[in-house]
Amino acid sequence: MRRDVLLLLAKQLVSNAFRNKAIVMLLGIVAILLIYATYSCAGIYLQETQSRQSYQKEVREHWEEMPDKHPHRMAHYGYIVFRPKSPLSIFDPGMESYVGNAVFLEAHRQNSVNFSEAGFSTGMLRFGEISMAMILQILVPLVIFFIGFNTVAADRENGTLKILLGQGVSWKEIMTGKIIGLFGIALSLLLLVLIFLIAAGVSIPQKQFTADDLLLISWIMLCYAVYFGIISIVAVLISAYSRTAKLALVSLISIWLLWAIILPRTMQAAGNFLYASPSRIEFETAIEKELIQKGDSHNPDDPYYKALKDSVLRIYNASSVEQLPFNYSGFQMKEGERISAVIYNQHLFALLDRYQQQNDVSRLSAFVNPLMALRNLSMSISGTGFNNYTRFQQQAEAYRYQLAQHMNDLQIKLISNKKPGDNDKPYSISSEHWKSFPDFSYKTERPIVMITSETLSLFALLCWMLLLITAVSILSKKLKAI
Repeated sequence: MRRDVLLLLAKQLVSNAFRNKAIVMLLGIVAILLIYATYSCAGIYLQETQSRQSYQKEVREHWEEMPDKHPHRMAHYGYIVFRPKSPLSIFDPGMESYVGNAVFLEAHRQNSVNFSEAGFSTGMLRFGEISMAMILQILVPLVIFFIGFNTVAADRENGTLKILLGQGVSWKEIMTGKIIGLFGIALSLLLLVLIFLIAAGVSIPQKQFTADDLLLISWIMLCYAVYFGIISIVAVLISAYSRTAKLALVSLISIWLLWAIILPRTMQAAGNFLYASPSRIEFETAIEKELIQKGDSHNPDDPYYKALKDSVLRIYNASSVEQLPFNYSGFQMKEGERISAVIYNQHLFALLDRYQQQNDVSRLSAFVNPLMALRNLSMSISGTGFNNYTRFQQQAEAYRYQLAQHMNDLQIKLISNKKPGDNDKPYSISSEHWKSFPDFSYKTERPIVMITSETLSLFALLCWMLLLITAVSILSKKLKAI
């Protein structure tokens, strides 16, 4: 293929596109929407980040201000941790508005993450958020299809195609040149998004994009560039195989509806049907039933814990728990916490596995719908996907367990075995012990893990690109000018 011919055809397509007032208006609307999305998403990120940090600081202050107390009371007093918002949610909010933001941590119990934005919003949120990612995933392909539907079909109708072929321009050169032109228009919008995203990151006080964030942004731009390449090739292929521009437009709109609306909803419903998950009541009932079967650590007459007490007394040659060199009640609470945590985690991981199976159904659809591949990659790299949410959930549970067992250890070591008299004050320890316990700190995933966690989606996107490039090469030999 001749480079000068390809560039000439690409420039002609771009020039014709910008001479069309309707297309210029469409591109202007997209640009305005991108500006609005950048402003609104950056504002939401700033507001919610400041709010969560403020609440987390307030929780910590209340924790440290607690007076001298019995450590087990502090374990039940509990702690609240807030899920930090990913800085790249400015670009792709993903699941941010639909999953919980805070979780109450207490002894012997795992609570769900609550207070999602969707729970406090109006019904408008069900239609989706206007974000840069949504515009690039849904609206820009529609614009590309609208620009590209007549790239070849119109030339066939007005006779230009015969002239080009008669001058020695090959079908492959015609199609490739048109694809390059369409791709160039899409890349100009992607470049605009990159500028807006960097500007938003720079403008947010006390938060600048790190080197890891910039690496992730580079990967996001690369994935969207591949996606736009796929969309551009599809537009030109359909236009080349359609006898009229009208037929090409109808075909491309049908493809857009299939990829953007029908398939995502269908695959989500299929995942829920094939791998049904328990309701919240069913989930909590199953846990409670297993906990009752295992034993109640607060009941000294419970068969399991009575046997545990007898075995400990035999080991220490003691006739009662008062003779033990440590606080037995704290020891029993620690064992109860260990058992309940195992049961909770078994049920939680089973539930998360079921959710993952549901997501895998949609993930596999990426081989018939490139939008699903891009959407999964975009959320994962932006840190706003399902894996990011479960990572917070698991870190919060690890912190809860560490906090509860730390309080149990304090009781074991510092609280006397002897029961206080009627006139004695309840046993307590210094408040310095809770002040010294570290605050919750969420550890973000490494960039390489965020990228490789969606290897299947990345592979599907590359398969689409290779398949379409091959299709252009092979099918260009079978096309006719009439």
